[in-house]
Amino acid sequence: MARMFRRDFSATKPSLVERMDIWLSKGHVVDGIWVGSFPSDAKRAIQRIEEALRLIERSSPLHYRRIKNNLARIWVHLVPHGAGCYLHSLNACLLDERIVASETTTVEWIASAIVHEATHARLEKLGIRYDEAVRQRIERICARRELDFARHLSGVDALLEEITWRLDRCSEENASYTDQNMWEKTNQGGDTPSSGNARMGHNSNA
Repeated sequence: MARMFRRDFSATKPSLVERMDIWLSKGHVVDGIWVGSFPSDAKRAIQRIEEALRLIERSSPLHYRRIKNNLARIWVHLVPHGAGCYLHSLNACLLDERIVASETTTVEWIASAIVHEATHARLEKLGIRYDEAVRQRIERICARRELDFARHLSGVDALLEEITWRLDRCSEENASYTDQNMWEKTNQGGDTPSSGNARMGHNSNA
């Protein structure tokens, strides 16, 4: 199990801990994207990420091109505050190791998560900051991209229901996306997340 560490939302460069964990991780480049894992069972984690990438490439070449163009890394690591997030300092889609390892997590879910976080990366490249005032709008955009991707798949009714639930939640006045709430969620962390309705986050205001 990877250790927990507190991340700086405003960081634009990797912290010392992040650089060390990347160095200690096992991984390799897949079609221009570094895919790696920090936990002991790195081989299985990397295999699942590769399966998800192949699924995206087959099902939606447009989403696959956007992932290639906007993400530098897909990194399986402990995410104390949720199932995954976009880490600005490493231009990385960060997925929780417990979620990736879980038998209840489908490859389709992993693929959908990658699409979501790649959308965060794309928006940042366009100069759209993850500020509190626009945070719900950004999450709606990311959820819509997920929904568009999931509609290319078959037999994913539960995934479509989850994404639709999160999209509706983003459309309401929701305190979850305030700076205070996100800091509290990060600091409290530690519980095993679920690949159900508790989903993506973002680790930068830069």
